Amino acid sequence: MAGALSCMTQPDDGDSTRIWDIIEKVGVCMLTTRASRGLRARPVEARPDRTSGLIWFVTDVRGTKDDEIEANADVGLTFIHHADKAYLSITGRAAVIEDHARAAAIWANTDDVWWSGPDDPNVRVLRVAPQLAELWDGPSSTVVAAYEFAKARLTGAPPDLGENRKQTVRL
Repeated sequence: MAGALSCMTQPDDGDSTRIWDIIEKVGVCMLTTRASRGLRARPVEARPDRTSGLIWFVTDVRGTKDDEIEANADVGLTFIHHADKAYLSITGRAAVIEDHARAAAIWANTDDVWWSGPDDPNVRVLRVAPQLAELWDGPSSTVVAAYEFAKARLTGAPPDLGENRKQTVRL
C-alpha cells in the first residue's frame, strides 16, 4: 500500500478526524486481548468519546476479558468500514471498571438485550485509551481496484490500492 505516514508526535488533524469518523460510523469492532493460550478476539460495540480521546464499551463481569485485561492491559481494536473500504487497527491500553454512572451515560438500546439496565450488578465499562492507529484507505470503488490490479499485471508495478497512514493518536 502506497504512502506510509508515520508520526511520532501529535497526529495531523485530518488523520485524527478520519480515524474518529470511522470509529463512530462502524460501531462494532473486534477487541483482541492476550489470553493464557494466545490472542483472543470478540466483537464489541464501541462508544467513542472524541473529546476525551477514549473509546468506551459496556461489558459483563462474567466474561474472561476482565482477567485478560488485568493481566495485560494492551489490546487491539479492528474496525472495518465496508462502504468506505477503510480498515482501521488501534492499539491501546484498557481497563475494566465498575462505574454504573458511566454505563448509564453510554447505554444504548442494544444493551437491554444483555442486561437489566446500567445498574445491573454484572455491568462493567471497558475503557480503551488509544495509543497507535493504523489506517488503510482503499480505492473508492471496486472498478478502481480492478483497474489497479490489471495495470499492475501489465506493467509489473505494484497496484495503488490506497494509502496506509500510521500515527500516534492523542490520548
